[in-house]
Amino acid sequence: MSNRNERRRARGEGHLDNEMFAKIADKFIDVANRENKTFLATDLHLAFLYGSSRYSAHVAKNIAEVDNQEEWVKSMTQNYQEMLRNHLADPNL
Repeated sequence: MSNRNERRRARGEGHLDNEMFAKIADKFIDVANRENKTFLATDLHLAFLYGSSRYSAHVAKNIAEVDNQEEWVKSMTQNYQEMLRNHLADPNL
């Protein structure tokens, strides 16, 4: 089976491949850029961070049914730190 067929099957099952992951992330960035025309970026980024944490808590409690919430928090925090560091190091940003 080709990679393309595998990606289509995975998407049909609700999974994100790298391409869709980036497209969905770009949608959030587009919303932030639109809102930034009205609100200060220094306020706006905190609203997005709050929304992200709220949605992650929903996933942990209601979807993944995480038993150890502190381990979830630690993992999510490490993921965020790595992503943030990668973006801060991006010379094209």
